Amino acid sequence: MRHLEIRNAGRGTVLGARVAVADRWWQRLRGLNGRPQLTRGEGLLLAPCRAVHMFGMSYPIDVAFLARDGSVVAVYPGLAPGARTGFHRKANRALELPAGTLGESGTREGDVLSLSEQESP
Repeated sequence: MRHLEIRNAGRGTVLGARVAVADRWWQRLRGLNGRPQLTRGEGLLLAPCRAVHMFGMSYPIDVAFLARDGSVVAVYPGLAPGARTGFHRKANRALELPAGTLGESGTREGDVLSLSEQESP
């Protein structure tokens, strides 16, 4: 699985230094289910994605929906297990991060995130 670094360029913050990209149907289907809780710097980018659910999850996460240009169209800080998001027509990706990351980075709707490839170790 490839990884990205994701930054909020306007705020000068890093949301994730090692964000896995789930761009195959089976990767998106599994998502974070059955995986250990994300740690600071980790995340999962689901592409394409316009809504997520937390059924089967055991810990909360932050979720940001991104348009093609990287602009944030919706945020869900601390989305609880069993919850779900709305459907976001303008989104084409969902960024899942450890709970608290969106608040710590100051990320909100309208911000633009930059995504850069990380070299494999």
